Amino acid sequence: MTREQASNSSDDDAPTVGPDPSEEVAPPPPGTDPPELLEEVPLALSKTPFFQAVHALRYQRQAMIKLIEGRLNHPIICYVSGGLCSIDRDDTIGFTDLLHNIPAGCDLDLLLHTGGGDIDAAEKLISLVRKRVAEGRLRIIIPDFAKSAGTLMALGADSLVMSDTSELGPIDPQIVLADADGNRIRYSVQNYLDAYKTHSDTLTATPTNVPAQIMLNKLDPARVKLFESVRDRARNIAENQLKRGMFRDGTGNYTKTAAALLDTTRWLTHGQMISWEDAADDEIGLTVEYLEPTNEEWQEYWQLYCLQRLAVGDRQKLFESNYASLVVDSPA
Repeated sequence: MTREQASNSSDDDAPTVGPDPSEEVAPPPPGTDPPELLEEVPLALSKTPFFQAVHALRYQRQAMIKLIEGRLNHPIICYVSGGLCSIDRDDTIGFTDLLHNIPAGCDLDLLLHTGGGDIDAAEKLISLVRKRVAEGRLRIIIPDFAKSAGTLMALGADSLVMSDTSELGPIDPQIVLADADGNRIRYSVQNYLDAYKTHSDTLTATPTNVPAQIMLNKLDPARVKLFESVRDRARNIAENQLKRGMFRDGTGNYTKTAAALLDTTRWLTHGQMISWEDAADDEIGLTVEYLEPTNEEWQEYWQLYCLQRLAVGDRQKLFESNYASLVVDSPA
């Protein structure tokens, strides 16, 4: 992970050398010569105009965050990922920085934008946030999308703030493995398991079915066992996050919700959109706070997200709060 740009709002405050110029300076003792003017009242250093210009957009975003927090009366932290970045364990540093000044047990909002990534890393990140919030209320704001492992993170919230541009995604894992020639191939875990079951069931019913036998021979039993473990891991993460998050009061069926998000018969592709209506329907049953696109609160979130999205390249991630602003490069 390369640190590309990092700052804290405290770094922006003008540092001083010696006494505060705003405070009264005591006169020199009788009989002593008065010091030179610059020695008597050291001048405060300030940000130069060019420095302020270079960081103007960051100042603007952090000022917006402070305004939003003033309305919410609780903190907001942001994780915005470029299009070619994935959630990974290096994100721990950024999330730890964002949580540095967050009081334990307070309400918190997380603005989340990601295409997904490592489900184990996603579990670690949302667990860090959930532990800091503890019995407080965690909302996750999804201005654009939180797909795959990002959806797993969203399940750890007490509620999701969504609008017409918001989307979640199926949580069926995708895994990349090398074939016999060393070519890296991406597999849909659930689709592979579905194919194995389909051909196995066909042969059980009709042992002489040659096409089913040929297709089944192309599927590796060891890979099937691996994929079953990966699928079960995703399901367990989803259920555990729901139990700690929006279903922690005993309402909601976390088993049904996790199964619905894994259902490849409903979600035909891994990138298929799960809208706020889908997320809140009886089948999935998530707690969604829907805001109209014209809603003033939503407009604030959307404007902030647009500014943040423009601040990161395809291979960059932004971790931002009213105090910290960290842009990191993701490996190619």
